[in-house]
Amino acid sequence: MAHIAWLGKKSPFCGNVTYGLSTTEALRARGHQTSFIHFDNPGVPGSGTTSLLANDPDVSLPYLVKSQVYTIPSPGAQRELRESLERLKPDLVHASLTLSPLDFRLPDLCQQLGVPLVATFHPPFDAGLRNLTAGTQQLTYQLYAPALARYDRVIVFSERQAEVLARLGVRDSRLAVIPNGVDPLCWSPSTAGETESSARQALDAMAQQAVRDRLGSERIFLYMGRIATEKNVEALLKAWRLVSPKGCRLVIVGDGPLRATLQNAHGHSSVSWWGYESDLNTRVALMQCAEVFVLPSLVEGLSLALLEAMASGCACVATDAGADGEVLADGAGIVLSTQGVTTQLRTLLPVLRDQPVLTAELGRRARQRVLERYTLSRNIDAIESLYADLLSSTSRTAA
Repeated sequence: MAHIAWLGKKSPFCGNVTYGLSTTEALRARGHQTSFIHFDNPGVPGSGTTSLLANDPDVSLPYLVKSQVYTIPSPGAQRELRESLERLKPDLVHASLTLSPLDFRLPDLCQQLGVPLVATFHPPFDAGLRNLTAGTQQLTYQLYAPALARYDRVIVFSERQAEVLARLGVRDSRLAVIPNGVDPLCWSPSTAGETESSARQALDAMAQQAVRDRLGSERIFLYMGRIATEKNVEALLKAWRLVSPKGCRLVIVGDGPLRATLQNAHGHSSVSWWGYESDLNTRVALMQCAEVFVLPSLVEGLSLALLEAMASGCACVATDAGADGEVLADGAGIVLSTQGVTTQLRTLLPVLRDQPVLTAELGRRARQRVLERYTLSRNIDAIESLYADLLSSTSRTAA
């Protein structure tokens, strides 16, 4: 078993946080030792503290600014990171890249310490460069490519993402395509009770009832994620206002810089603004109560929210940004172009409203796709294999 120093985020909530916490928890369950190094200022309520013990799994680094998108570390963070790695003496460093200046310094630091370095590269993209947001994200890839070329391995979520980095100079031998994965026992349809304990069934039922008490009995169309420009939530809201599907409710779960603006502009009576939801059981219940999940993004990586919705048996509609179109291809969902999303949804929403048999079949196919390709256990299998290959080659080189 290996000792992995995991450099990532624990807050604020985003896909990067979910990925880091779920992966390290699964690695620990398989017997690996993981030390989680993250940005958290000592003295902030709920923050960790830098530990002097090599077996302490939580080490904090100071920061100046931290958001869902990027982190600016404090001037002393690099020194504290080096000292932490020297104390911990990990077999391997795995950086779930936080879009911070430290990302560019890690290759030199790990080379000096003689520790193999793995990155998971999360930034969303659209290989087609079909909009301004996609062009901005392409600049992020161009900025990062020279540094990523110096990591021992770079995990990406799809072949398309790997092709983008390969074109920018990252060698194929350093790229590993390992899709995101979710736990299909946690994220499951409400009808999957036969696989659950009676206590879990009761907890699920209570959470679902609480959601229904708040939202009512209408059929639920759901968006869950950041409310920001790249997520293109406004296109969904415009289409919803134009169609106004009778007997249906659109639920927007999440927070972000555009929430107040969009909520003021699209305060339709059939739109519920749920806000940020931190409770896992409630998020699961929201997915289980939803009939349709819509992700209208302009750019994406591989959306964990989409995989969670698929595993929960929602009929899923997403754009072909990033790897999302690949996930839903061949009948597992409905794939939109990132161009003209409002027009496409204006046509599609009435069909989904009028064809509950179709949405049920799409939900069944979506869950089956997750079970075949996108489970957390498959993801961890692939990561463990990557670690073993890298540590083996490092040992041969040292010998």
